Amino acid sequence: MATTDSICYTLINVESDDSVNEVTIRNDIEKGDTKAKASALKKLIYMILNGEKFPPNMLMFVIRYLLPSNDHQIKKLLLIFWEIVPKRGPDGKLLHEMILVCDAYRKDLQHPNEFIRGSTLRFLCKLKEPELLEPLLPTIRTCLEHRHSYVRRNAVLAIFKIYVNFEFLIPDAPELVLDFLSRESDASCKRNAFLMLIHLDQKKALDYLNSCLEQIGSFNEILQLVIVELIYKVCISNPSERSKFIRAIYNLLSTSSSASVRYEAAATLITLSQAPTALKAAANCFIDICVKESDNNVKLIVLDRLVSLKDSASGAERVLQESLMDILRILNVATDLEVKQKVLNLSLDLINSRNVEELIQLLKKEIFKTQNESHGTADENSKYCQMLVRTIHSVCMKYPEVVNSTNILTTLFELLVNKNDETTAILVIVFCRQFISTNAQSKSFIINKLLEIFPSIRNVKVHRGLIWILGEFGDESVTQIQEILNLIKLSLGDIPIVESELQKLEEGGEETGGDKAPSAAAASTATGSSKLVTADGSYATQSALSVSSKVAVNDSSVPPLRHHLLNKSEFFIGTALANCLVKLALRYKHLAHDAASANTFLAESMLILTSILHLGKSKLVSQVINEDDYERISLALVILININSEKAITPEIEQLMNGIFLRETRLSLGSMLENSKEIEVKSDSVLSKTKNKKIESDDHITFSQLINKAAEQIENQFDVSLTQAIAGPTATSTAGKGANVTDLISASKLSKVTQLTGFSDPVYSECYVNVNQYDIGLDVLIVNQTADTLQNCTLELSTIGDLKLVEKPQPIVLAPHDFANVKASIKVTSTENVVIFGNIVYDISGSTSDRNVVVLNDIYIDIMDYIIPAACSDAQFRQMWAEFEWENKVTVNTSISDLMEYLGHLIKSTNMKCLTPQKSLSGNCGFLAANLYAKSIFGEDALANVSIEKTSSDAPVTGHIRIRAKSQGMALSLGDKINTSQKTAKAA
Repeated sequence: MATTDSICYTLINVESDDSVNEVTIRNDIEKGDTKAKASALKKLIYMILNGEKFPPNMLMFVIRYLLPSNDHQIKKLLLIFWEIVPKRGPDGKLLHEMILVCDAYRKDLQHPNEFIRGSTLRFLCKLKEPELLEPLLPTIRTCLEHRHSYVRRNAVLAIFKIYVNFEFLIPDAPELVLDFLSRESDASCKRNAFLMLIHLDQKKALDYLNSCLEQIGSFNEILQLVIVELIYKVCISNPSERSKFIRAIYNLLSTSSSASVRYEAAATLITLSQAPTALKAAANCFIDICVKESDNNVKLIVLDRLVSLKDSASGAERVLQESLMDILRILNVATDLEVKQKVLNLSLDLINSRNVEELIQLLKKEIFKTQNESHGTADENSKYCQMLVRTIHSVCMKYPEVVNSTNILTTLFELLVNKNDETTAILVIVFCRQFISTNAQSKSFIINKLLEIFPSIRNVKVHRGLIWILGEFGDESVTQIQEILNLIKLSLGDIPIVESELQKLEEGGEETGGDKAPSAAAASTATGSSKLVTADGSYATQSALSVSSKVAVNDSSVPPLRHHLLNKSEFFIGTALANCLVKLALRYKHLAHDAASANTFLAESMLILTSILHLGKSKLVSQVINEDDYERISLALVILININSEKAITPEIEQLMNGIFLRETRLSLGSMLENSKEIEVKSDSVLSKTKNKKIESDDHITFSQLINKAAEQIENQFDVSLTQAIAGPTATSTAGKGANVTDLISASKLSKVTQLTGFSDPVYSECYVNVNQYDIGLDVLIVNQTADTLQNCTLELSTIGDLKLVEKPQPIVLAPHDFANVKASIKVTSTENVVIFGNIVYDISGSTSDRNVVVLNDIYIDIMDYIIPAACSDAQFRQMWAEFEWENKVTVNTSISDLMEYLGHLIKSTNMKCLTPQKSLSGNCGFLAANLYAKSIFGEDALANVSIEKTSSDAPVTGHIRIRAKSQGMALSLGDKINTSQKTAKAA
């Protein structure tokens, strides 16, 4: 067991060379030159690290031919060699040859070269044999007075390690180091000595600190860090000492030039005092570090500390609110979007009625900067602008009065004109929609602003959103409704569209041919072709499809809505126009008392819709209107035709139409906004719960087995530990109901144990897999089931996937029927299903046969250990769906016959979160579509779109699941997980 807990050595990957054997290594060591000797020693080190049998007579060759060498490379390699070479014989006693090694290193400790002395002292820190260290102690003590700081620094470390491991060898080490500290001038040496006193004798370290408390501002950075660490430990263990050291911490905050020292001092100050002055000093220190440090990782760490400060201390939030504008200074120096997002999120938590206007004004300036391309790339500016718009959205919804006082809407509406930044413009539209619905007093102002900017917009999606807002909220007066209609007509240009475009084509043909075409050419408009006169006077027929490219060549000269319909065949905007005109017509009828003007309004609206339908079926467009858009526009046209018909529109039908178009749409908007608020409240409640349950990395952990009697609590520690062990929802909820034993075991550590070999194998092995974020820890039990001693028993592991073996387990010796635990650590760098495989090799004592091998079963690491549910907006989901290049389409193959049951099974098996609201999934129509989202602990996003249906009441669910991710491994692994879960559900 002691062997498995030995030091983890650095492994060097080297290709195996079959020509290397004991004879060649011996010849190179004995007869080779310096280069050949160094190469032979490297090969010997590789052999030992790879677990191969070390020839016992090779030790004397190394001592005779390599130990006396003065070559620096050989001396460095010898330090590694003596660290890893077996130093004890089969009887457990120290080898006699090691006496010669000890004498050689005693001479190296007296060598005039300071590097040889210092490196030898570093080697002694790793030596675990007291028989070798005892003769060297007088020389080590002498090194404390060496002229060079490198030797003195390593001498302190050597004494520290020897005292920790073998206190009886140097019992006066604390007094020796304290005396050394009082006369030492080098910063690194003082740091090592002071650190040793902190760990070995804190009282002596405290006495030294009290003697030089006024001078710590002039100390070196590395020593100041250790002093801050000591102050923190002392004040935690003895709170009465706080007042003595707070002044020293304040001095470090103001005088130290090191950012790391100031950061640690500020963090320590928060733990020592919760006074407003202390919190403000610490907060200002954190902000100053963020502003001055250029490293983005440092900014993120310090911002996280500010967030934790806001949540931990009671008066910290008010202090940070007063420093909000200082926090926002970080935006001016930050270049990373993640840093800016953290600053904006923190500012949202700190706003109040006193600083909200200042925040909005600063955000306006930041938006102006994003429009200047000299401040960054277009993509970065766009993403940053989106962050600013979302922040302004949240602030204005919380403090609506700031909209009028800061004139922020004018700045936001300017973003709608930018046709290159569609996402930001859509965010502005979403903000306007929600703000109008909750703040009716600002509706007139916003509608008038939108009417002013409408003709300048060139993006079809922005136009759709604006048309919906104008149709839904443009109900102030008859004048406003008429203005909206005139604006739509102006944006469409000459109508009917088909006739006006064909007339332009004819006029262009006349100019080309030089003669006037006969009036019969007008008849060709119905068939979609025009007649041109050629040079010889004959007629030539030309399809409108072939000349559609000539229509509106200059996009800026064409009205925007006409451009969308004619040049881009975007007829979906026609449906938005149809719904808008129906809503406006219904309101116009109620507001206008003149039937003639109402009929005029209806006639103009019908002309617009018929013109769009005619254009959609003509050959002027590259793509004809689809059936869905055609049907929706036609339905709106039928409603417009019958609005003023007393025969067709009865009071019941009129009430129904008013309910559908004027009330239900508004209720649907309110329901959607309410649902989004519920999701935010749930996420905030989850975050608050996790914040309450979080454990800081520097919090004390109490182990009842290690508590000494002096510090033991009044209550029985065994009872407390036992209560904590059996407590929990699994044990308490199931124990009283006659729970199955398997359920209790599955929730325990036993469920993660994997059997690696069979019970009849000579070596039995099983493994406990502990997945801890970026690391996989393997605790392997190896049992010798034979009556022989197993020499050099080695666990050899390999991996499939994006894994890396951090440390190779060291060889062990197993007595007959003995067992041992071997630990291995594997680093994970990405999210995908991985496999760990390997074998156990060993030699039987006294046997001359080759090495024996036991092949291990594969260990499968589940991808679900790295995936956690996450949430994002619909716009972010669509954007990621368009950007991600890897897609995996999984066919649904299950025996589950209920759509919602299958969706729940899918969410449970993939750890993904359903973004589609529950209200949208309610009902039973035989079809279900939902979006799922999750993130890995490595920051990778995983998207899924579920489209499933039922062909009959008894039939199982069918359909497809499309998975998209940025990496191939993520998409494939999630697909494999879904297939596996479907097989499990089918078998169940």
